[in-house]
Amino acid sequence: MYDFHVHSNFSPDSSMKMKEAIEAAIKQGVKELCFTDHTDYDYDGNNNDFQFDFYEYFSSIEELQKIYEGKITIHKGVEFGLQPHILDRYKEDVKAYSFDFILGSIHSVEKKDLFFGNFFDNKEQKTAYAVYFQELSYVVDNYTDYSVLGHLDIIKRYGGFDMALPLEEYKDFTVNILKKVIEKGKGIELNTSGLRYKLGDYHPSIDIVKLYHDLGGEIITLGSDSHQPQHLAFDFPNALKHLKNIGFKYVTTFQKLQPNFHSIDRILNSY
Repeated sequence: MYDFHVHSNFSPDSSMKMKEAIEAAIKQGVKELCFTDHTDYDYDGNNNDFQFDFYEYFSSIEELQKIYEGKITIHKGVEFGLQPHILDRYKEDVKAYSFDFILGSIHSVEKKDLFFGNFFDNKEQKTAYAVYFQELSYVVDNYTDYSVLGHLDIIKRYGGFDMALPLEEYKDFTVNILKKVIEKGKGIELNTSGLRYKLGDYHPSIDIVKLYHDLGGEIITLGSDSHQPQHLAFDFPNALKHLKNIGFKYVTTFQKLQPNFHSIDRILNSY
């Protein structure tokens, strides 16, 4: 099992210590874990940043790699909160630091953090979705320093609407984004946190994952998006079964930004 979306207390929204995450992962049978703590520049349009000291971060991971050698493989990842106006800042980070894995995610749209909700003010649901996907399309067109797109349809988590819009309402956006991802040799993640957020599906939803496969997508990682120890590898056996039923034969991990492929059948047979 491989969990490639994990937040420690280097992220401002998590209090979980790295050692706690690693111990929980080992108990869940995770073979490889990747810390992907948040770096979100200008997340609110007021030049405020979510960030951490990369040198301290890497040093902490390297120390734990030595302690847990032979028990679990630990990778150096990051989750970039991408927005059209700050892509160059992330390009500089990629030049300056050696990552194993980079999640390219959207957390803010129109320079407004989705979590706080003001992005949705005076917008109908379909309009809000359209603006979100337009910004994501711009990012995919103009930025390539990432491994996979994180929680591609995160927009459905927010806004306080009664229910998420069905894929058919934004399928054209999604098809264009997925085609670009595939053409550029990138991938997507299957993020299981959607179930924890009571959305009734993953991020992205299974129908989007199927669409990605049908379009020729092959690179897909598993991520719990955990901020607490009990969420490590959340619902991974079921997620793997969904991927197998769709037609995927492999899940992907990354080392030094290079993909490695692991047989889904082999993972499921080990349980």
